[in-house]
Amino acid sequence: MVKNIQKGSALSLKSKYDLRTQFGAICYRVANGKIQILLITSRRSRLWIVPKGWPINGKTPAQSAAIEAWEEAGAIGVMGDACIGLYSHTKKATKGEILPVMVSLFALQVKRTAKKFPEKSQRKRKWVSRKKAASMVSDPELGKILRGFTPENF
Repeated sequence: MVKNIQKGSALSLKSKYDLRTQFGAICYRVANGKIQILLITSRRSRLWIVPKGWPINGKTPAQSAAIEAWEEAGAIGVMGDACIGLYSHTKKATKGEILPVMVSLFALQVKRTAKKFPEKSQRKRKWVSRKKAASMVSDPELGKILRGFTPENF
């Protein structure tokens, strides 16, 4: 799922220490026989994204993604333990640097969404079809993954 990396892309690296890793969750449910994806807004730019975050000490990548899904979207469910996709993006650091980031995605079958969760006041969330989710996210790599997502993939 990772495309050829072009010079100037999110993954143009000067040293092996430049790349950051995040873990994300494709939160999904099946409603009326159709797969729906839960998207959230980012805090700063308010763009539609999937829950994702930095590795958490003592947690597996899938556990880290599940924690992010809870904190950012209030999503609770069953997390797959296999990475189902990768995409790259850039993140603006607190000091203004642009950091290249590789996101490993895990599927979370959502059993329920909480009314109260840690980042509720900072984000919006919305259930949409895979096709709509793919068109709402600004990252084309993530959009391609969402469009082709099926629960059987993990």
